[in-house]
Amino acid sequence: MPDTNPEAVRQLLKPAAVRERAQEMLRLGLEGRLAHFSVHPERLPACAAYVLETIRQNYPALDIPFHARWRHFIIAGMDRWQLLDAKAHFPDARARGRAAYDLAVVSVLLDAGAGADWRYRDAVTGQSIGRSEGLALASLDMFAAGAFSGDPAQPLRVDVAALEHLDAEALAAGFQVSDGNPLIGLGGRAALLNRLGEELEKQGLARPGDLFDRLVEAAEGRSIRAAYILSQVLEVLGGIWPSRLSYAGIALGDSWKHPLIAPGEITAGIVPFHKLSQWLSYSLIEPLQWAGIQVVGIDDLTGLPEYRNGGLLLDLGVLELKDPADAVRGHEVGSQLVVEWRALTVALLDRIGELVRAELGLSAEQLPLAKVLEGGTWAAGRRIAREKREGGGPPLTIVSDGTVF
Repeated sequence: MPDTNPEAVRQLLKPAAVRERAQEMLRLGLEGRLAHFSVHPERLPACAAYVLETIRQNYPALDIPFHARWRHFIIAGMDRWQLLDAKAHFPDARARGRAAYDLAVVSVLLDAGAGADWRYRDAVTGQSIGRSEGLALASLDMFAAGAFSGDPAQPLRVDVAALEHLDAEALAAGFQVSDGNPLIGLGGRAALLNRLGEELEKQGLARPGDLFDRLVEAAEGRSIRAAYILSQVLEVLGGIWPSRLSYAGIALGDSWKHPLIAPGEITAGIVPFHKLSQWLSYSLIEPLQWAGIQVVGIDDLTGLPEYRNGGLLLDLGVLELKDPADAVRGHEVGSQLVVEWRALTVALLDRIGELVRAELGLSAEQLPLAKVLEGGTWAAGRRIAREKREGGGPPLTIVSDGTVF
C-alpha cells in the first residue's frame, strides 16, 4: 500500500466500510468469482423463513431486545446483572453506567468462542453452562468477586492495575478451566486483558467505565449515534488487538486481506470486520439508554460475522463450499476462506433483515438489525447447528486465538 492518504485508511474503521466491502464480496460471490464459496440467493427466502420461525418461537409478541451481552446474563430466568445492580446500590446513574461499561468491556473481550467441551458450573442453579452464556456468567462472577479491581473496597469495577497483572492462571481459576474442562485461547484472552490495561493507561483512562463518561459528555445529555460509539471503541481499544494490519501508525484491528477486494484503491485488498468491537458497541448502547441518553442510527452498525450467523447461511445452503473437504479442515482466521465467509455473512445478514421486516410489515426503525440478530439469526444459527450436529458446533472449524471469534 502506498505511504499516502491515511484518511482513506481511517475509513476502514467505520461500519460503512465494513458494509461496503462485504457487499463487494457478495457481488463477487454472485458472479462465481470467489475461490471457496458459491452463493445461492434463491435459498434466502427459506433461510429468512427459518429465522422468522425462530423469532416467533422466542418472542411471540415481537418484544425483541437488542443483540447485546446483557442477554447472556439471564440464566434460568434470572437476570444476574439486574440482581447485582440492585444489590450494589450505586450512588447515581453515572456510577452505575461506569460499572456497567466495566463489566461489558471485559465480558465481551472474553467472549471469543469457548469450544465445544468447556462448561461453567453455576453456583446458583447448579447448571453446567457452555459457550457464550457460560463465558458471560463466568466473567460476571469474577466481576462480582472483585477479580478485575485493584481496590478491595470497590470490587464492582475494572481498573488498569488489575488488568495489567491478570494472568492466565487467574483467568483459568475464574473460568473453572482444567485438563478435563479446556477453554480455547485462554492465554490469548489473558493477554488481551493485559493489553486493555496498557492501552487504557496510555489514553489516560483509569478504567473502561471512563468511556461511559466520555460518551455521555459527547451526547451533551441528549443523543448519540451508534457509529460514534464504535469510533470511540476503536479509538480507545484499537491498540489491544494482536499485531495484524496497520498503516501509517493506524491499527486496523479485525481487518484481513483478500486479493479481489477494492482493486486500484489505496486500501486495495483489505476487508474490515471489527466484529468484537461492534458486538461491544451494541452492548454499550443500553447503559446509555438507562441513563436517559438516546442512541440513534443503530442500523449503521453491521451484522456480526461470527460462526452462528455464518453457520446459519452454510447450514441452510445459502452459502456452499466449493470444496466439500473444507468442511473437515481447520482454518486460520486470516485465511481467504474465512475472510470470504465472514464478509458474505455481513452482506447476507442485511438481506435477511430486509426479508424478515417485509414479512412482518415492520420498518428498519421498528425492527433494527440488532433485533434481527438477537431474535433472529444468532438464535437460528444455534438452532440449526443443534439439528445438524451433535453438540451444536459450527459447520466450519476455525483455529482461533480467542481474539476474533
